[in-house]
Amino acid sequence: MSDDRYPFREIETKWQRIWEDTKQFRVREDPGRSKYYCLEMFPYPSGRIHMGHVRVYAIGDLLARFKWMRGYNVLHPMGWDAFGLPAENAAIEHGVHPVIWTYENIDYMRSQLMKMGISYDWDREVTTCDPAYYRWEQLIFIKMLQRGLAYRKRSTVNWCPSCQTVLANEQVEDGRCWRCDSEVTPREIDGWFFKITSYAEELLEWCDRLPGWPERVLTMQRNWIGKSEGAEFDLPVAGASGLAIRVFTTRPDTAFGMTYAVLAPEHPLVDRVVTNPDERAAVAQFRAEVARQSEIERTAVDRPKRGLRLSAQVVNPFNGAAIPLFLADYVLMGYGTGAIMAVPGEDERDWEFAEQHGLPIIETVKRPDGWTGKAYSGEGVKINSGFLDGLTVAAAKRQAIDWLVSRGLGTAKINYRLRDWGISRQRYWGAPIPVLYCDACGMVPEAEENLPVALPRDVQLSGKGGSPLANVASFVNATCPRCGGPARRETDTMDTFVESSWYFLRYCSPRYETGMFEQSAADYWMPVDQYIGGIEHAVLHLLYARFYTKVLRDLGLTKIDEPFMALLSQGMVIKDGAKMSKSKGNVVSDDFVREKYGADTGRLFELFAAPPEKDLEWNDQGIEGASRFLNRVWRFVLTHLNELGGGEALSKAQVETVTALERPGGALGGGVSPHPSSTDGGRAFRRVIHETIRRVTDDIEREFHFNTAIAAIMELFNALQAYEQASPEGRGAGPDPERTALLREATETLLLLLGPFCPHVTEELWSRLGHSESLFRQRWPEADPAALQKTEVTVVVQVDGKVRGRLLVDVDAADDRIRQLALDDDRVKPWVGQRRVEKIVVVPNRLVNIVTRA
Repeated sequence: MSDDRYPFREIETKWQRIWEDTKQFRVREDPGRSKYYCLEMFPYPSGRIHMGHVRVYAIGDLLARFKWMRGYNVLHPMGWDAFGLPAENAAIEHGVHPVIWTYENIDYMRSQLMKMGISYDWDREVTTCDPAYYRWEQLIFIKMLQRGLAYRKRSTVNWCPSCQTVLANEQVEDGRCWRCDSEVTPREIDGWFFKITSYAEELLEWCDRLPGWPERVLTMQRNWIGKSEGAEFDLPVAGASGLAIRVFTTRPDTAFGMTYAVLAPEHPLVDRVVTNPDERAAVAQFRAEVARQSEIERTAVDRPKRGLRLSAQVVNPFNGAAIPLFLADYVLMGYGTGAIMAVPGEDERDWEFAEQHGLPIIETVKRPDGWTGKAYSGEGVKINSGFLDGLTVAAAKRQAIDWLVSRGLGTAKINYRLRDWGISRQRYWGAPIPVLYCDACGMVPEAEENLPVALPRDVQLSGKGGSPLANVASFVNATCPRCGGPARRETDTMDTFVESSWYFLRYCSPRYETGMFEQSAADYWMPVDQYIGGIEHAVLHLLYARFYTKVLRDLGLTKIDEPFMALLSQGMVIKDGAKMSKSKGNVVSDDFVREKYGADTGRLFELFAAPPEKDLEWNDQGIEGASRFLNRVWRFVLTHLNELGGGEALSKAQVETVTALERPGGALGGGVSPHPSSTDGGRAFRRVIHETIRRVTDDIEREFHFNTAIAAIMELFNALQAYEQASPEGRGAGPDPERTALLREATETLLLLLGPFCPHVTEELWSRLGHSESLFRQRWPEADPAALQKTEVTVVVQVDGKVRGRLLVDVDAADDRIRQLALDDDRVKPWVGQRRVEKIVVVPNRLVNIVTRA
């Protein structure tokens, strides 16, 4: 084996085998130890892992190994989010059954992760398409159905004609399917929903109790939940006795500025308000045009608003004025009541619509001096508002609500933008919904003892029509669990976000057969201490997982309120100006990087190239640089093995010095003890070692600044090389016990700090230094406070407030000594010259300021 370059293929294979043979990362609950649950969002088994995926796994592995070395009992599992439409698409395109396609991909991706050397506990692997997994979410579905948290209704949904399935609002991007980019259309369909709105307030409140989450993600969740406090009241339709339109507003104080009202085109009252045949035809045409738009398009701020004025009018209850009634695309049936009062003076959207249709604009809040804008939504004194005039906005809101309530015209109301979670999917490759339809009993949940309702294998997948399960007679035709008569199975399957809403709990006891998970194991491991995944899941997966956890809590299955205590949303890997992805043809294969540079090099580059929350620009020069650094470390250690104690026997002096360091509390025994360095160079070098320990520890543990931690490690290595060259033996002198001890301390500290970033090369070098136990069973080094103390400091010298020089002085130098050194400094003298020194101010260990006068 050549010692010139790091033989990564042999070394990585060797240590991966050792870790697996010794079950190094297998864990069990240990009440006597602090736990740390580190989890990356599990992948969809799409076929191949590329370097765009590697980043999240490298981050998770770094944190898991770091916490192992900090003494924690670390749970670091991996599994597969295995259901999903791509498997069906592959079956249609290539004639491969989704089961075969999925498990072949899992096998390949598992082998890739193992070759990366990620510290997963593979005994805990879960696969969500396994009936042994999804049987438990079918059971939870039944329990939610019994509690009214799961229900079926007919609704307008987002339909992807290409995928032939329903999409959640979050899965529609710019009016197109997030998976296939086809244009999404609305469709009326029966479907199943989870009542996430019942948890809206708790989900919102807990956004303020998750300090370990990025504020950006919490803001996105708050906005998605969209709590609005205001009033709900009726606008009577003029001339139509008993017919009124209910509106919700967060600003009832602006009602005197209401100059028109709007109904969503889908509002059920439209057909009662519009009775003229010609007007009905115009309404039908307008509805058809709006139906071709997605909700995102309809509510986009930067697009023109489209409306149709109706012949009917409504009455403003605050002043009795009759005002026009419109249909408009920017009002949605799913939010509030599906109708709004329009106040163009205080709403930008209403202002634009009013100008477009020539409608009056009434200001109801006094504008601040110098105001030049259009609609004004700020604070101020009420004007043009009848009995509210002269009040502040806040006071007017309260009084307007009180006025409505006292007259029986309306109520105080809280609304949420959040809607119930539509889980029905018209596809095969998902968990079957455990419901049957019996002519005698109606809709009936499957009996618990009959679970799981497993997917049939004999299915024809064409990509056309509704659910493929509807054509499988052996699946559809079943027996009613209530009366024993014939029944038909539900053929919709569950949204795959259901599986990812609880997998982290299953990891706690993946082989538990008598329940969803073993509660004692979940009590020990949960919640997840650090969750890692992309920002694209900020609303979808994360919100659903939070909701599902709270449901399980209320069912008595867990004690936790939230699943993830801390969240790290890593940035994307960018190549050629775009996110690295197979569809864009810009991926860099993980296999290629491992074969050319080694897994450690790929990990080091991705952890060093950018802070984890920022996007990372892939470049070949960067990975070459990472490779050069690891090879420099490799060559240095092997070159100095004899002196460091990994080759020939140590001298007596070396043994004594190194033994002192390896005692409990010493640098190599879990802490760092004071080392009696006798030379200035030795003390300075040891200070560098322990400053690096402190920097790297803080960067990993407190800030997740992995890139600056690596930079500090590289600086330590440069200092190690410089010390080796400058110390006497490096210049050809005889053996020096202090040099040997410091080289050993620095080298072992370097390997311990670098280990979580590059586990294979550091394990190998650690063993070559003579250690029989894994580097990752060592305690993380601790900075020695004595070594961090400086004997000299640099003091800045100012003359009349401007920097004119710098002095290197003892930390305990007297002020008079520092004043004299400053005056005697050749760089300072020209600026003092013949001027009279008024005073000299000394700030200990920082600054000397000389004040002069001509």
